[in-house]
Amino acid sequence: MESALDGLKAASIRFWSAWSGSTLAGMGALRRIDAENGEIKSMRVADDLLGQGVGRAILDHILAESRAMGLAVLWLETGSVDGFVPARTLYESVGFTTCGPFDSYGPDPFSVFMTLRL
Repeated sequence: MESALDGLKAASIRFWSAWSGSTLAGMGALRRIDAENGEIKSMRVADDLLGQGVGRAILDHILAESRAMGLAVLWLETGSVDGFVPARTLYESVGFTTCGPFDSYGPDPFSVFMTLRL
């Protein structure tokens, strides 16, 4: 059985961590779907650092790396429940818009799919 960590070790995945001194502040992962498309696979911020710009810094880094990789479009899947409103607001603030399922995803009432043309 493959763990989530095993999935992040795939050749198509780039993974970054953000630190505040010796404390892990957050992380982000990007998966190359194909030559022009990428997916933000995961973004997390330590609970005690929420609202302090860590998520914005990780997202800005992923966007810059995506552009440097020559990607034209980014996609992501996030949650639809109220706890994900801050994440969706962050993504919308840089131009992500809602869309339908992409790649191997299917419709899911607990998911919101978003895309951004770089």
